[in-house]
Amino acid sequence: MNEGYQDPGDSPRRPSLPPAFRLVALECVGSTNDEARRLVADADAEDGTLVWAREQTGGRGRLGRDWNSPRGNLYLSLILRPECPLSEAVQLGFVAAIALCDAIGTVMPPMVEAQVKWPNDILVNDCKIAGFLLETVLSSDGSMQALLLGMGVNVRHYPEDARYPATSLRAEGAASDVDEVAVLEAFSRHFLKWTNRWLDEGFSPVRANWLHRAKGRGERIEVRLPNETLHGVFRDLDEAGALCLDREDGGDLRRIYAGDVFFAE
Repeated sequence: MNEGYQDPGDSPRRPSLPPAFRLVALECVGSTNDEARRLVADADAEDGTLVWAREQTGGRGRLGRDWNSPRGNLYLSLILRPECPLSEAVQLGFVAAIALCDAIGTVMPPMVEAQVKWPNDILVNDCKIAGFLLETVLSSDGSMQALLLGMGVNVRHYPEDARYPATSLRAEGAASDVDEVAVLEAFSRHFLKWTNRWLDEGFSPVRANWLHRAKGRGERIEVRLPNETLHGVFRDLDEAGALCLDREDGGDLRRIYAGDVFFAE
């Protein structure tokens, strides 16, 4: 449903989303994830509520890092209420990643390929073009009330001073009529398709598709953790979404659930 739509300023048109989504469109917010969290707390927002903002003043990525959020890019948070344990629900982050890769494929010229970078980045030509943030809203009894999927896509702009090289869809050859609305529409269609497949078939096809697109699989990588830095070969993605690292020092295969990945030059 597109109930809750508010015309966000000079947006060229109203997004057309599948009926499974309820669009909440805003001009400017501190963070779409914060707004989504407020909707869960104040209004018990339903599954599929999608908060879209033209601009964020306090956007953030993993580990609380700032996310540059000028007008012209896509910023959204999707409220999800999966009927499964949190350990399975986090697989929706991988669903979102491959859905966005498919969406990028529909709005970009032929031969432009999007890749996934563990745990939650999308790359084009080895530069970051999008990122995800999964946050959990817990009930008073500690159970999962909702899962918030935040996403930012560099459509027209990208930061030139990012800690990892960045780019945008426009910089990579997207046509002038490709805007944040077009990307939002394409993503919503592909996310619904892949979510339905995940519900019907489980994580296996999602994992296989993610691994097919994975940057650095089978290659030497560096993984930076809060208290150590590991080197080894990126072997696999396990059923819990952990990166499986064949350690360079000859130790046992290491499963990593959170960290920053860097590739060999």
